[in-house]
Amino acid sequence: MTTPSPLPGPGAVPGSPAIALHGLWRRFGQKIAVAGIDLVIPAGSFYGLVGPNGAGKTTTLSMATGLLRPDAGTALVHGVDIWAHPVEAKRILGVLPDGVRLFDRLSGAQLVTYAGLLQGLDRATVVSRTGDLLAALGLEEARDTLVVDYSAGMTKKIALACALVHAPRVLVLDEPFEAVDPVSAANIREILHQYVAGGGTVVVSSHVMDLVQRMCDHVAVISDGHVLAAGRVDDVRAGSSLEERFVELVGGRITGEGIAWLRTSSD
Repeated sequence: MTTPSPLPGPGAVPGSPAIALHGLWRRFGQKIAVAGIDLVIPAGSFYGLVGPNGAGKTTTLSMATGLLRPDAGTALVHGVDIWAHPVEAKRILGVLPDGVRLFDRLSGAQLVTYAGLLQGLDRATVVSRTGDLLAALGLEEARDTLVVDYSAGMTKKIALACALVHAPRVLVLDEPFEAVDPVSAANIREILHQYVAGGGTVVVSSHVMDLVQRMCDHVAVISDGHVLAAGRVDDVRAGSSLEERFVELVGGRITGEGIAWLRTSSD
């Protein structure tokens, strides 16, 4: 499959970062989930977002893509304020949120077609791209199966196809490899690398440090709603593995030495 080249995108500011977040804050009751995040994601990068559970990754990505309104701050997509000009910004975005509900009473092919038509593509283009995406993601045989009957991994893949069908300039993926088998994950990585090589930008959150280290060229470490480190992967990991650097930055590692009843030795 040849991944569709990212579209120019009306309203995009030439030479602007793919995503620029300035002073983003979000509170849920007494819990501050994101505490003034500033982050610039260069155009054409493969950017990883890593952090422990509850670090604020999903909240940050939701505010950056127009799914959750921030309490304060701005989110720009290629220079377009996603909250001031949502239609223009979302035309150049493809989003795979974590845990999003799909129109699962449609078949896989119908769902991707629907997503493409909503983005304003003509039907012939949508049909062609839907076939390409289903084949590339290993869903060709399930094209006429209702999405409600898909496995968790298949559902993740069809949601990715919906995010890709309009060839956005920026692709934001929250845990895209969760529940996806190793062969499909390798195929997805190849598609994403082709997409970046064609001028697109990928932002991906993941808990798998080795995957991010091998796949991404930039990374940001987030914890407790703050960015602890951001930049090129080699600069952030500073001679260590990304996992070692992550543990060093985030802290909180706990050993099991005190759980005596787990020892099976007879001594």
